[in-house]
Amino acid sequence: MNRFLNTRETIVTEAIDGLLSSSSGKHLARLDGFPHIKVVVRKDWDRNKVAVVSGGGAGHEPAHAGFVGQGMLAGAVSGEIFASPSVEAVLACILSVTGEPGCLLIVKNYTGDRLNFGLAAEKAKQLGRQVEMVIVSDDIAIPGAAKPRGIAGTLFVHKIAGHLAEAGSDLRTVKEGAQDAAGAIHSLGVSLSACTIPGQKTASRLSEGEAELGLGIHGEPGAAVIEARSVKQIVDLMVDRLSASLGSGESRLGLLVNNLGGVAAMEMGVIVNEVVHSRLARQIELVFGPAPLMTSLDMNGFSLSLIDLNDARRQALLSPVVPAAWLPGTRLEPSTILPLPKAAAASVFQGSANEMTAAVVQGICDVLIQKETELNALDAKVGDGDTGTTFASAARSVMERLIAAALPLAHPDQLCLAIGELLGKTTGGSSGVLLSIFFTAAGTEMKRSKNLRAAFGKGIAAVQHYGGARLGDRTMLDALVPAIDALEQGSLEAAAAAAQRGADATASMTKAHAGRSSYVTATNLKGVRDPGATAVALAFLAAAAAQLDVGDTSVRHEAVPA
Repeated sequence: MNRFLNTRETIVTEAIDGLLSSSSGKHLARLDGFPHIKVVVRKDWDRNKVAVVSGGGAGHEPAHAGFVGQGMLAGAVSGEIFASPSVEAVLACILSVTGEPGCLLIVKNYTGDRLNFGLAAEKAKQLGRQVEMVIVSDDIAIPGAAKPRGIAGTLFVHKIAGHLAEAGSDLRTVKEGAQDAAGAIHSLGVSLSACTIPGQKTASRLSEGEAELGLGIHGEPGAAVIEARSVKQIVDLMVDRLSASLGSGESRLGLLVNNLGGVAAMEMGVIVNEVVHSRLARQIELVFGPAPLMTSLDMNGFSLSLIDLNDARRQALLSPVVPAAWLPGTRLEPSTILPLPKAAAASVFQGSANEMTAAVVQGICDVLIQKETELNALDAKVGDGDTGTTFASAARSVMERLIAAALPLAHPDQLCLAIGELLGKTTGGSSGVLLSIFFTAAGTEMKRSKNLRAAFGKGIAAVQHYGGARLGDRTMLDALVPAIDALEQGSLEAAAAAAQRGADATASMTKAHAGRSSYVTATNLKGVRDPGATAVALAFLAAAAAQLDVGDTSVRHEAVPA
């Protein structure tokens, strides 16, 4: 089971009932015709207004049923996955929602949809209903195509026609508004992989670093295979194609950014950022999305749709609606950037020199950077494989300041505070934050009491308080606590030896009580050192070796094996 479904045969009807049972479907109902007739309609529909109806194959959710509601569609007809609904189903929807003012069908330009919706319209006319149909063909993937496809730009037509119908316009006015809008829309899609259809095996058409440009919403191949180097490169290419289709002029534009189903929200943010900084930015006035609006199941791709704005379309697109799937348009404006609060502003630390401290700091940084891969490999056995990167990132940020002579090496309290602040800004992960807490608390106490022992004690206490771990919980504290205790008794050499013993001891601990290792079984933990404790031991060994080096001695300590 690699998809969340019971059977392919029931997935569409179960999904529709799921929609009706959720808060998004509280204003909706379905006709009693499952499994062959899959029609969703408004429960509050007023048949004294023009009914706007759309639909098509399933697999494009939330389209089309998700856009049924006040201000948009009166009803939607669904077929099976990527299959046009039957004539019988379309006719049932028309008859259910159409009163004296008539019905407008909005149909994407696919042969099956045109034929089935068209025949249903003719049958409805035979029964005395006024029915008109608008075909949407917004895809610009193939210049000069005889029959361009209808893709996500269709939603602009839903919104504009729905607005006109809700306002009480007659059928002719609603059709003309929809037809006019359909001719002003330009869409283009791109994908890094095809969608996977339930019950079918999908062979990959693309190699690493390739993307398909100009694809439909049914998993069909794109118009071209392109190199996919970066989001910027892809968006620039799409903008060039869209700009060419717009022709000359500086018309104001509405932009719809549609997730085809499988793109992470973070990546959609990057895509939007590139579009609104492209050469089209000066023309884009309204942005809709990013969101999954007309998807292609789980396709790892997106589409961009542009509509030429005029006063009537602008008003229609901005009018409020009930369907939650439609996201209100926002006006494109520069990002608002506020100044940092004074308390959050960076402290200014005056750099100062101390040969011994510099050697110790550099020694620690060098070993943590050198051991990044080994520590990551160790962490991969018991965690998420990033401990080495966390400690190496911390070391690199400190080294940058050391090289720039920007660390207060002659003042231990200021040095601890500076390192704490630096790690808090530059180092992610729990280990980075805990180290920042340790140095910040230690520096604060050292500044107050001028007592190294009390300062490190405060640092340990703060880590335990905020991190929730204790000695024996199989964390970096198992090396840090004994090292600090030994340091208070004597030398860095003693502290390094204590840290190594503490790190070694974690290999026999088969239960972790904190951190990601707490989710790992005893079998996986047995015989594996805690990576955080190992990193701490490496740091103390490097510090001791550096101190001895400056003291002109040949004594060395072996590194803790990762």
